[in-house]
Amino acid sequence: MSQTQQLSPDTVEAQDSEERPRLPAMLRGWRGKCPSCGGGQLLHGYLKVNDDCAVCRQEFHHHRADDGPAYLTILLVGHLLAPGLHIAFVVWRPEPLTLFTIFAVGCTALSLYLLPRLKGAMIGFQWAKRMGGFGGTT
Repeated sequence: MSQTQQLSPDTVEAQDSEERPRLPAMLRGWRGKCPSCGGGQLLHGYLKVNDDCAVCRQEFHHHRADDGPAYLTILLVGHLLAPGLHIAFVVWRPEPLTLFTIFAVGCTALSLYLLPRLKGAMIGFQWAKRMGGFGGTT
């Protein structure tokens, strides 16, 4: 639909009631792409969200990811590395400094990998569920 056409209230209501697919939007966000079209970049820099998509002009400035990605990162990293730490300690009994070094590096690397991806997935989820200003109406 061109930008010069006027939308009737019925058309706007029909567009707002259409369900947006959640999983594809979250996967696009995970890859750092626009959850709407999958073409434009969602993030610039490490965690800074673009104001809008360069391809489809979907606005992102009103997203509400806040601390959610950090909490999910801590949850996932803890649940992935804690059993590994226990198993490594029980089975191999390495020196404490060796164990600390390996798991500190692993924890840092996994956290740095997951944080921007989880932020993108969370923004994709918000877009799909029309949360935080993504619904078209305020």
